[in-house]
Amino acid sequence: MPPLFQNPLKRFLKKPAEGEAKPRSTVLIKHLGEHDRRRVLRHFLQLEDHDRLLRFGSTLRDEQIEAYVNRMDFKRDTIYGVYNRLFKLVAVAHLAFTPRDKVPGKFSTEKEMVAEFGVSVLRQARGLGIGSKLFERAAVHCRNNDVDVLYMHYLLSNKPMMHIAKKAGMEVQREYGEADAYLKLLPPSPGSVLQEALEEQFATLDYTLKAQARAAAKLFEKK
Repeated sequence: MPPLFQNPLKRFLKKPAEGEAKPRSTVLIKHLGEHDRRRVLRHFLQLEDHDRLLRFGSTLRDEQIEAYVNRMDFKRDTIYGVYNRLFKLVAVAHLAFTPRDKVPGKFSTEKEMVAEFGVSVLRQARGLGIGSKLFERAAVHCRNNDVDVLYMHYLLSNKPMMHIAKKAGMEVQREYGEADAYLKLLPPSPGSVLQEALEEQFATLDYTLKAQARAAAKLFEKK
């Protein structure tokens, strides 16, 4: 089992041995809804040109990004986000469900749908493993929703996506400077269902506290 998919609750129970580095801070990932659309747009608009190229495959203008966000269907697809302590959305993952015959490349599945994963992380939040944790959360969600293939399309210059694919043990098919990566997922288990439920509960509590703190700070500023 790749380390990417090991039980995340172990880090709460295991104490680091003497001389062992302390584990990174837990990444709390929130399932986003319609009320987060404005913050999702703000997140994408903060991406620099190079980051927009890696995320969307081309350097989209602001109005194109706004149109993309307006088309996002929060009921059909699954969108995840990571908020920092200032209630700023520093990372967004988009998990889109597509009929298997619409996805290129060779992969094996008997399911009707395949999930496509895309992610972006703001510069100040990189190097913390957030992209990998978002991928893990997406993979668990797919397992629990009867989808057994997780797919990524990215430019070969996209080092973070290549790192995620390698770490997860994905099958990568390269062609003309681009890559398609596929991960065959296990069926759901009681552990995967519990993992997703607990992570969402923790993230919801964190989200609520940060939102309340932000609202209180704004109220204080007006006085």
